[in-house]
Amino acid sequence: MQRDARKQGGFTLLELMIAVTIGLAIIAALVGVLAADSGQSQSNDKTSELNTNGRFALSSMKQELRQAGYRGFTWAEPNVTASIGLPSSPTANMCFESGSSYEAFIGNLRQGVWGTTATNPFSANCIDSDDFADGNDVLVVRRVDGKPVAAPVANTVYFHSSYSMGQMFRGATAPSFGTVSPLADFETRVYVYYIRPYTTSINETPLVPSLRRMALDSTGKMVDELVASGIEHLRVQYGRLTTAPATRYLNASAITGGSADSPTTNTGYQWDEVNSVQIWLLARNASGEPGYVNNQTYLLGDTSITKADNYRRELFSTVVQLRN
Repeated sequence: MQRDARKQGGFTLLELMIAVTIGLAIIAALVGVLAADSGQSQSNDKTSELNTNGRFALSSMKQELRQAGYRGFTWAEPNVTASIGLPSSPTANMCFESGSSYEAFIGNLRQGVWGTTATNPFSANCIDSDDFADGNDVLVVRRVDGKPVAAPVANTVYFHSSYSMGQMFRGATAPSFGTVSPLADFETRVYVYYIRPYTTSINETPLVPSLRRMALDSTGKMVDELVASGIEHLRVQYGRLTTAPATRYLNASAITGGSADSPTTNTGYQWDEVNSVQIWLLARNASGEPGYVNNQTYLLGDTSITKADNYRRELFSTVVQLRN
């Protein structure tokens, strides 16, 4: 039996080409949507990374600054710190300025905050030059813990505190204040904040900058701690009330009285007069973003920073009122 030729017809070549073209257009559109969604997702992830690192770093510094200068029960000027028997260890474990001593540095509890402008004052001991990102500030915070200890233990540095006097010591035996009361011993906290050009290793690729701090530990040494990765720049200015009254903010280099290791003098603009601290942190992603160009200028106090690369950045800033 012969079949009807009309029932054996299929797609013509033209129809097939049209169908393939339409299919390819649909696929291309779907790929474009997926690529755009993926790119947006990556951008959102990078923005989230910036926010997380920047806000955590700022929060950590604010928490310490709010307690700067706290010295337990003691309202009077602390006694001069006697020899506290610091551990015999490499000077790399100890922070102090050239010509001074580690005991003077950690014992300067009167000076709750101190800093430098775009310089590393501890390159000879606790912050090696290769570990310091040039052009960044250094911030020192000193205080005692919020709660007294039940009993001092060996090696740890404490502050023996009463209303009328206080003195730093190390170990289980506190200095004698006679019949003075009340008495309590508080663990001493000292932190040195700075920017390191890398997070885990000087050989990492790419280098991911980080906010670090040298911290006084339970053995009496200064140890390095990571605060937050991806923090590229730290800028700090210090405020005091003027006769206006208004708060004037200045760089650390404009404050003439007192070094990191000694109390302030009685001339010029003093560290004792500082009543607030303004901080700027510039956060950067760990990796660049293909197709993105960042040529934005960021203003950190009196310093402007312009970048020309493919890293996303975000600037964080806050003012902290000192309570002590």
